Amino acid sequence: MIPRQSMQLDVWGVEASPFLLKLEALLNYRGIGFRRLPRDGGRWENMTTALRLTRARRGHTVQRYPKMDPLDEYPAVPYLIENGRDFQHDSSGIALWLDSQQPAPDRPFFPTDPVTGFLSRLIDEAFDEFGLYMVHHQRWVCSAADNVMGEVTAREMSRLLPPPFASRLRINLPRRQVRRCPYLFSVAPADYRAAVEPLRVPPSRPGFPTTHALLEESWRQYLAAMEQVLLVQPWLLGGRFTVADASAYGQLSMNLIDPTSAASLERYAPRTFRWLLAIRDGEHRDSGGELAVNPALQALLSIIMNTFAPLMVQNESAYLQAVAAGTTVFNEAAFDAGSALYDGELLGHPFRSVAKTFQVRVWRDLCSCWRELDGAARDELKRILPNAHLLQDGGGAPGLTSWPGGPS
Repeated sequence: MIPRQSMQLDVWGVEASPFLLKLEALLNYRGIGFRRLPRDGGRWENMTTALRLTRARRGHTVQRYPKMDPLDEYPAVPYLIENGRDFQHDSSGIALWLDSQQPAPDRPFFPTDPVTGFLSRLIDEAFDEFGLYMVHHQRWVCSAADNVMGEVTAREMSRLLPPPFASRLRINLPRRQVRRCPYLFSVAPADYRAAVEPLRVPPSRPGFPTTHALLEESWRQYLAAMEQVLLVQPWLLGGRFTVADASAYGQLSMNLIDPTSAASLERYAPRTFRWLLAIRDGEHRDSGGELAVNPALQALLSIIMNTFAPLMVQNESAYLQAVAAGTTVFNEAAFDAGSALYDGELLGHPFRSVAKTFQVRVWRDLCSCWRELDGAARDELKRILPNAHLLQDGGGAPGLTSWPGGPS
């Protein structure tokens, strides 16, 4: 059963977004028909939809299932659109909503078993938050000289923007995304050089440790771990597709269109490369086996708990300190202003980042799910999750669930 048969579903977004790729994989798995706007819409429809989305964002009527949180931040894309008017954001929340549309789902994105259910959430959030940094780095640093996302996005947006603006987007999008690299954790050495136009050279940032080695080391470890799992089973949690697979696919498949990174992906992780192609081509729709926690999953859980989990802990600590000091601006606006910054370490590498409210929400939700598990499920998970104490101890202090000046 798909969501109400009379409901028209559209997705607003562009191929450059790994979260759009994740959302499309979720919808395709359920066999739910949809259009991607603006690519599949006419100019008038696209302009009307863009205006409605702008009004919904300004009026804070865009929803995240099951409820909005003051720490949420609206993304640029993607959005799920119901009947041309009602907007949802957050790919994981949309997966929960899709599960809710089925009275007795036999293949939910979020498994009902406590152990596999928690692991699906953990893997989903790890790829969404830390995985984004790795694949963004792969595109705009490793594939700086040959990625084509400016051209691809310009074609998609040509059905919304007048021709001169779409043409400029081809040039301006790569420049903008490269400028954003330090915000998305990718900081080049001060003497970094690349064979691209000056405005597309990945930037350094004064006072910031370089993070290229951290991101490339992490990417290879994540790929090696994926290879171990896919050697013994078709999906990350056993015999069928879950939100964990959708999230891993959304992030890693972002680089399939980036020539240098795609070649590296195929070289270092050939099984994962073929797996991504299969999901892209819709071959995951027929997955219906049993779920299980295979020992082969251990390497993936280890790298997640040694990158994603400590990053979330450090981010939340920085957020709490900033709030206590009277800070009211976070996320990219704060980063650009040099505010709410903190220093941390992952895998022995130093980094500097900005406190991100949406990551505070992610971590608190995950820690809350952990504490709601019964003792037997937590004990089983502790045997396979390094640093499980971070989940038990994390999640922030009571009463500190919002930030001054944040969304309402």
